[in-house]
Amino acid sequence: MHGGNLGIGMSVKVSGFKGLMASAILLIAGCSGGSNITLSEGTPPEQIMALAQIEVDRENYEEAAAYYAEVERLHPYSVEAKYALIEAAKAYREESMWTESRAAAARYLDFYPTTPEAPFAMYLVGLSYYDQIIDVERDQRNTFRSLQVFRTLIETYPGTEYARLAEEKFAIALNQLAGKEMDIGRFYLRRGHYVAAIERFRVVVDDYGDTPQTPEAMYRLIEGYLSLGLVGEAQVAYQLLGARYPDSDWYADAARLMSRG
Repeated sequence: MHGGNLGIGMSVKVSGFKGLMASAILLIAGCSGGSNITLSEGTPPEQIMALAQIEVDRENYEEAAAYYAEVERLHPYSVEAKYALIEAAKAYREESMWTESRAAAARYLDFYPTTPEAPFAMYLVGLSYYDQIIDVERDQRNTFRSLQVFRTLIETYPGTEYARLAEEKFAIALNQLAGKEMDIGRFYLRRGHYVAAIERFRVVVDDYGDTPQTPEAMYRLIEGYLSLGLVGEAQVAYQLLGARYPDSDWYADAARLMSRG
């Protein structure tokens, strides 16, 4: 689920700083062998940032991240070091280096939890898990972790652009977990393990709210109850399905299922 470029509005806004970095890029571009510059504490941080930007422009993101890391190492208390952490997290993500991206973004949050860029840093932490979400037949630990981070972001930084984006990703990840429960529930249902199947479908209905999986989960509950001869429970589930999703194909199918009794 790697989303590639972070898109419009995702870049960290650094007023005044970009002008200085642009000048440094021009200076480096005018020197031969700019990429072979030996870095030390005497190398200005804006010059290292400019070297990193050159690598970003070349789409050499791992090399760019290494330069950003050097800014923090050589100039840990500079303004540039603050932004280098965010830029490193972005660059690592472009290389699908999720652990490194998460570490850089989390480090930013440790030092600067109240800055305007903090929601973006937490969003990058969430994305480091979200980008690794795989199909519903596989382990869902990254899905669960992304949900935890996105929920924290929504609650900690409400009303921000990244809280809104986190809400979108949260809904997708939640549906992924619901899909996993459905996959297991259908497996049990096919094998006649009706009680186990019902438990899975109830988790989808009771714990995951309104996801695309919910109407089918309610239908499968009816199927499971009828298989156990629990007609009363099936009737309750059928009425709830009709109340919540009256136009759903699953409700029409449930009506036919109930008529066969």
